[in-house]
Amino acid sequence: MELNGRPVTAGELGPLALGNYGHFTTMRVEDMGVRGLSLHLDRLLADCRLVHGVELDLDRVRHLVRKAAAAAPSPVIVRVTVFDPEFDLAHPAAKARPEILVTTRPVPGDRPPPSLSVVEYERDMPQVKHSGLFGALLQRRFAQAAGHDDALFVNGRDQISEGPTWNIGFVRDGGVVWPGADRLGGVTMRLLDEALTRAGVRTVTAAVDTGDLAQMDAAFITDAAAGPRPVRAIEGAELSLDDPLLTTIRREYAALPLDPL
Repeated sequence: MELNGRPVTAGELGPLALGNYGHFTTMRVEDMGVRGLSLHLDRLLADCRLVHGVELDLDRVRHLVRKAAAAAPSPVIVRVTVFDPEFDLAHPAAKARPEILVTTRPVPGDRPPPSLSVVEYERDMPQVKHSGLFGALLQRRFAQAAGHDDALFVNGRDQISEGPTWNIGFVRDGGVVWPGADRLGGVTMRLLDEALTRAGVRTVTAAVDTGDLAQMDAAFITDAAAGPRPVRAIEGAELSLDDPLLTTIRREYAALPLDPL
């Protein structure tokens, strides 16, 4: 865990821990390369302008990610968090001086297809990958306490949006349907959508409500750490794990090139 390339102190982490005001992106680094690196950097730049009102030095970000990744076994999960160690809860509009926190963790092992519980929940500013994860993770906790693996969010109109830390896609009639409700446009989802289009697979973004689930042949979730993973069940209703398109989805994502850091 390094702040601007050096070990971070507890005092410097205090504002982030207590105020939880910042934004981040998470990427999987393999052999010093990242799928969709430019999308991760574009996200950090846009979110920094919105959250902190200043520009972010992306060359500096790349340098710090390279430094952290080089010191860890490959592949590795790298998270870049942008926050102001001097953030004042009473004066959030004060001129920000955000700094770059880089943390690493091992790549998760293979996990079985999850069972999802549907809950009504909408993240604050879902278009921003901000560090305010309390509500989303609380819903994950509730889902697991009820015997599921994770939570699937719907808005107040019963439209499906996303999960706590992932996007979801559905397989229907040989194509992919991405839910159109407000949610974070994840890097993995965007890369996969482009790859499937190039492969001749039809993809659409449309409103999907819980009443549409019975018409879906399969479902999968996407995140940068694990890539696409099939979903076993939603609210106890079993979904196919061997639909041919799920194999295509995994193959096309695995074939995506790594952008050098």
